[in-house]
Amino acid sequence: MGRNVGPFIVVAGIIIAVLGVLTWVGGLWWVGRLPGDIRIERGNVRIYIPVVSMLVISIVGSVVLTILLHLFRR
Repeated sequence: MGRNVGPFIVVAGIIIAVLGVLTWVGGLWWVGRLPGDIRIERGNVRIYIPVVSMLVISIVGSVVLTILLHLFRR
Protein backbone atom coordinates (compact mmCIF):
# COMPACT_ATOMS: atom_id res chain seq x y z
CA MET A 1 0.00 0.00 0.00
CA GLY A 2 2.82 2.44 0.78
CA ARG A 3 4.28 2.26 -2.71
CA ASN A 4 0.97 3.11 -4.39
CA VAL A 5 0.09 6.06 -2.19
CA GLY A 6 3.10 8.24 -3.09
CA PRO A 7 2.37 8.77 -6.79
CA PHE A 8 -1.31 9.33 -6.04
CA ILE A 9 -0.49 12.07 -3.51
CA VAL A 10 1.88 13.75 -5.99
CA VAL A 11 -0.76 13.75 -8.74
CA ALA A 12 -3.42 15.01 -6.32
CA GLY A 13 -1.08 17.83 -5.25
CA ILE A 14 -0.43 18.83 -8.85
CA ILE A 15 -4.16 18.89 -9.59
CA ILE A 16 -4.86 21.02 -6.51
CA ALA A 17 -2.04 23.41 -7.47
CA VAL A 18 -3.40 23.77 -11.01
CA LEU A 19 -6.91 24.45 -9.70
CA GLY A 20 -5.48 27.03 -7.29
CA VAL A 21 -3.65 28.85 -10.09
CA LEU A 22 -6.76 28.77 -12.31
CA THR A 23 -8.83 30.24 -9.49
CA TRP A 24 -6.22 32.90 -8.81
CA VAL A 25 -5.95 34.09 -12.43
CA GLY A 26 -9.69 33.86 -13.09
CA GLY A 27 -9.66 30.69 -15.18
CA LEU A 28 -12.70 29.33 -13.36
CA TRP A 29 -14.97 32.29 -14.11
CA TRP A 30 -17.86 29.97 -14.98
CA VAL A 31 -18.24 28.54 -11.47
CA GLY A 32 -21.54 29.87 -10.15
CA ARG A 33 -22.64 31.29 -13.50
CA LEU A 34 -23.91 28.24 -15.35
CA PRO A 35 -27.61 27.82 -16.14
CA GLY A 36 -29.11 26.06 -13.14
CA ASP A 37 -26.92 27.77 -10.56
CA ILE A 38 -28.94 29.73 -8.04
CA ARG A 39 -27.99 33.39 -7.54
CA ILE A 40 -29.97 35.65 -5.25
CA GLU A 41 -28.99 39.33 -5.13
CA ARG A 42 -31.02 41.72 -3.00
CA GLY A 43 -29.56 44.94 -1.74
CA ASN A 44 -26.31 44.19 0.06
CA VAL A 45 -26.96 40.44 0.23
CA ARG A 46 -25.63 38.00 -2.37
CA ILE A 47 -26.25 34.28 -2.11
CA TYR A 48 -24.68 31.85 -4.59
CA ILE A 49 -25.68 28.19 -4.71
CA PRO A 50 -23.69 26.69 -7.62
CA VAL A 51 -25.72 23.48 -8.10
CA VAL A 52 -24.83 22.80 -11.75
CA SER A 53 -21.23 23.98 -11.36
CA MET A 54 -20.68 21.49 -8.54
CA LEU A 55 -22.27 18.71 -10.61
CA VAL A 56 -19.89 19.47 -13.49
CA ILE A 57 -16.88 19.55 -11.16
CA SER A 58 -18.00 16.30 -9.52
CA ILE A 59 -18.42 14.49 -12.84
CA VAL A 60 -15.07 15.72 -14.18
CA GLY A 61 -13.37 14.81 -10.90
CA SER A 62 -14.89 11.33 -10.94
CA VAL A 63 -13.75 10.72 -14.51
CA VAL A 64 -10.21 11.95 -13.76
CA LEU A 65 -10.01 9.88 -10.58
CA THR A 66 -11.26 6.77 -12.38
CA ILE A 67 -8.65 7.21 -15.11
CA LEU A 68 -5.86 7.78 -12.57
CA LEU A 69 -6.84 4.75 -10.51
CA HIS A 70 -6.99 2.64 -13.67
CA LEU A 71 -3.51 3.81 -14.70
CA PHE A 72 -1.95 3.19 -11.27
CA ARG A 73 -3.35 -0.35 -10.99
CA ARG A 74 -0.99 -1.59 -13.68
